[in-house]
Amino acid sequence: MSGSILFFSVYAACWVLFCFLAVVFYIKDRNAYSISSKNYWYFLFVRWKIITFIIAAGGLTVIAPYTGDPTWDYADSIFMSVLTFSTAPWSVGTLYKVVRKELPLEQGFVAACLWMFSASWSYDLYILIRDGAYPITWFTNIFASSVLYFIAGLLWNLEYRLNRGIIFSFMEADWPVPTPDSDFSKIFWFAVPIIVMVTALILIYFWFRYC
Repeated sequence: MSGSILFFSVYAACWVLFCFLAVVFYIKDRNAYSISSKNYWYFLFVRWKIITFIIAAGGLTVIAPYTGDPTWDYADSIFMSVLTFSTAPWSVGTLYKVVRKELPLEQGFVAACLWMFSASWSYDLYILIRDGAYPITWFTNIFASSVLYFIAGLLWNLEYRLNRGIIFSFMEADWPVPTPDSDFSKIFWFAVPIIVMVTALILIYFWFRYC
């Protein structure tokens, strides 16, 4: 067995083990995880978040065949976009609360594994199944996709509250809850720089990689 095959075998075995442990932790105390609650999904499925997700996912999917990256196709563009939308707000918010000791470390472990699975390991697994080899882009993808994942988590946690103004939802003790006074017109000027930053990062990434 060559050194590279051995490395990727060990690496894949490690992240499969991490994912298994994360599932065990989650199942053991499912109701303690806010991602299991209806409130999280009501918090997530509001008009402006769905619209920005459709625009972002649509853009990434449309340009996939034209990037020159053979590992980026319609399938991974779509499923990674869906995973990011559905999990990034929770993972980023949960890790913030773990750092502040408002949630236990186990939830931080689950959030970190969900982050890595959404931004990296699901991509690795897909390319491994599709091509029969571990993607050579696995390492750079960790950083590129994680930056986008983190920014997405911040974007979809933006909200307006009458008593505090524009905040990240996870800064509140009652997170995640849908807020009736959260209006995109109030969030717009905070969301736009984040959206522009994401677009710029994608363009810069492909410029340096393929130009």
